Amino acid sequence: MRIAAIDQGTTSTRSLLVETGCAPIVMGRRRHRQSYPNPGWVEHKPAELLADIRACLIEAGAVDAIGIANQGESCLAWHATTGEPLSPVIVWQDMRTANALAALPAAQLDRMLALSGLPADAYFSASKLGWLLQNNATVAEAHRSGQLRLGTTDAYFLHNLTGHCVTDVTTASRTGLMNIASLEWDAELCALHGVPVETLPTIVPTMGDFGTIDGVPVRASVVDQQAALYGHGCRRPGDAKVTFGTGAFALVVTGDTLVRAPELGILPTIGWSGLGGIVRAADGGVYDAGSALEWAQRLGLFEDFGELDEFDRPPAISRGLACVPALSGLACPHWDRSAGSLFIGMTADTDKRDLCQALLEGLAFLTADVIAALDAQTPVGDQISIDGGLSQSRYFCQMLSNATGRTVAAAAFSELTGVGLAQLAAGGMIDIALDEPSLTFPARGLPDFRPLFDSALLRSLHWR
Repeated sequence: MRIAAIDQGTTSTRSLLVETGCAPIVMGRRRHRQSYPNPGWVEHKPAELLADIRACLIEAGAVDAIGIANQGESCLAWHATTGEPLSPVIVWQDMRTANALAALPAAQLDRMLALSGLPADAYFSASKLGWLLQNNATVAEAHRSGQLRLGTTDAYFLHNLTGHCVTDVTTASRTGLMNIASLEWDAELCALHGVPVETLPTIVPTMGDFGTIDGVPVRASVVDQQAALYGHGCRRPGDAKVTFGTGAFALVVTGDTLVRAPELGILPTIGWSGLGGIVRAADGGVYDAGSALEWAQRLGLFEDFGELDEFDRPPAISRGLACVPALSGLACPHWDRSAGSLFIGMTADTDKRDLCQALLEGLAFLTADVIAALDAQTPVGDQISIDGGLSQSRYFCQMLSNATGRTVAAAAFSELTGVGLAQLAAGGMIDIALDEPSLTFPARGLPDFRPLFDSALLRSLHWR
């Protein structure tokens, strides 16, 4: 069986060819443009993303089935009949609705949290979809004429590629419009955000019949982070993974249990559905991971990512230097978009290597905070599986292991979103041969460096 797994992510679209008994092969990778039309705004061109998916499918060649992973919370408006986009894609990083949400009455915010399981944060889709209807004349006109579709990027892709205007339950769980208990669109949530429920796609399981593309069936549609969870082999309650992409996204399987701990920044979500029912998960994240490294690279702190693999100096934090990389604010467990990034403890002899070291350590400590918050609510196992760019730095992996007190298993093959997506598209029944095993980093008993980092974190939270 040959499966094309299409991972449409925040910065690029990739195709992975997965064949029974063979090692997966990356067949195509296309970067797309991101635009920043106003401060705090982040947008993509819908037609460009769709064209990249089509190109990646061609590059994958002849296959028996297709799976498509999406960005999760990124959303847009499109025409119900023609499928033409009526707005840009508003990316999950976009902050345009943050002030409006902050101004809502506490009772309304509490109600949104109670129904959706998600805080009223600009990270999620709901407020952005309401914003489109209120601020885009083309979108408003399509609504008046009964031709409006609002939703996440997966529904737009599927509508145009297969003719099925649907969204899977994992993606719906990231919008802020789905009732986390009933797994259906919630009329009250839609009204609170100003989103007409009739404009939304139908919610369906993660695995099933999504139609065909050029005669090839699409068998799975899922959020990229949930696909990675499956690709890491996380199946039992307590199994956890962290994917280090633009941000750092931690997920732990909770099985049948709906975990609700908003005071810790832990959010209930859906892992996948279709293999024996619904598998739930809990998630927490760090807004800036890969994006923080790209920022540092643009500043000239390093040239090649290979420079971040090892350092010949003691930890920067042991030398009094700490970094809080909160370029977009702080997510779990703080949920403070106003937090500021900072370095503290610089001296006249601090150089670029020191700053890179402190940045990696700061990312390790922020990720450890997420794991600790998850573990406080639903026990996390003794080993954490990680993938993504930062997992290629042995220095970072060891710092994360030390900070969490757990063994860190860094995947040798980085495209685990595609692996999990292919497994889901095959109904969980495909034998994939990975060439290399994960590298493991057991925790080492090092001095407690948390007090200095926590001091820096407190300053970050009180930045504004």
